[in-house]
Amino acid sequence: MSKLLTDAPAPAKRNTLTKNQLPGWAIWAVAAGSLILGAAVSSLIGFSLVSWALISAVIFVIAGYVVTLSVEGARKAKDRFATNLIFATFIIAVVPLISVIWTVLQNGIAGLSYNLVFTSMNGMTGMVDNETVANGTEVLGGAYHGIIGTLLITMWATIISVPIGLLTAVYLVEYSKGGALSRGITFFVDVMTGIPSIVAGLFAAALFGLIFGPSTRTGFVAAVALSVLMIPVVVRSTEEMLKIVPNELREASYALGVRKWRTVLKVVVPTAISGIASGVTLAIARIIGETAPLLVTAGFVNSINWNVFGGWMTTLPTYIYRQLMNPTSPTNVEPSMQRAWAAALILIIFVMLLNLFARLIARIFAPKTGR
Repeated sequence: MSKLLTDAPAPAKRNTLTKNQLPGWAIWAVAAGSLILGAAVSSLIGFSLVSWALISAVIFVIAGYVVTLSVEGARKAKDRFATNLIFATFIIAVVPLISVIWTVLQNGIAGLSYNLVFTSMNGMTGMVDNETVANGTEVLGGAYHGIIGTLLITMWATIISVPIGLLTAVYLVEYSKGGALSRGITFFVDVMTGIPSIVAGLFAAALFGLIFGPSTRTGFVAAVALSVLMIPVVVRSTEEMLKIVPNELREASYALGVRKWRTVLKVVVPTAISGIASGVTLAIARIIGETAPLLVTAGFVNSINWNVFGGWMTTLPTYIYRQLMNPTSPTNVEPSMQRAWAAALILIIFVMLLNLFARLIARIFAPKTGR
């Protein structure tokens, strides 16, 4: 009997390293429960993706804190609360973006046909849309003239803004001594960063009105207006990228006898080219969707205009605005809505392609780090 008692296995001792610790699956269980409970609460007030995400995020943060506090103590609970809060804010920030992209895709893909992309609105009337709705045929008239206008005006705005912005940033970082001129430039760049877009349009319209006469509306006038909005973004982003270039690289170049302008051109700018390209892309994305200054400076026309220096010109934002606010057929707005959603999707695609192009440029011109 005593031998059986001595041979019996000893009770398992709990590992002190895992004592008072939640298992790895606990946080996922809290997340799943938060999603379920959030869906239930959201359905009571009118279910939507945004309300579901917000309510679930709040429940997740609170539940994670309470569960951790009951098992691991106050210190771990505070750490868990901060971590969950970061995750929750990330979800809240991403949900509107996903919602916008999903809405545009859902409504815009149906309109991505040859007629809505590679034809213009020249000759399109309300009678045409009425017949389209009555017969159930494909919508005629597209955003081709708006695509051409957007590309041309954005190209000229970039040609104007990027050299001015880059040279201004180089002066502020590499050549200025903190004097009155550099302080004045910094002040005006800060003021221009917050200027309303319609003010930029009025400025360009007034400037060219004084030179060439009133009511001067061309694509180039619109490009000048957009450059007023684009230059401060380029200056600020380029300035910050140049500041983070280590001074040791400049000093090493000077020690080899390289002149300052060549050091800036061959060492400083290539080192910061990735950030500069991203800043330029953000600046282009900032102006490519502007509507108010283009209505003032470029006007609106239903036909294609390839000449930015003469005649009115349509862009995708103004095209979308006109299709929504002034449908071609006031009694049958479905064709105009379809055109507007298709143009919005095309505009988003342009911005995505710009980001990919910026990454490609940054990779090509970035300094080589290998031996």
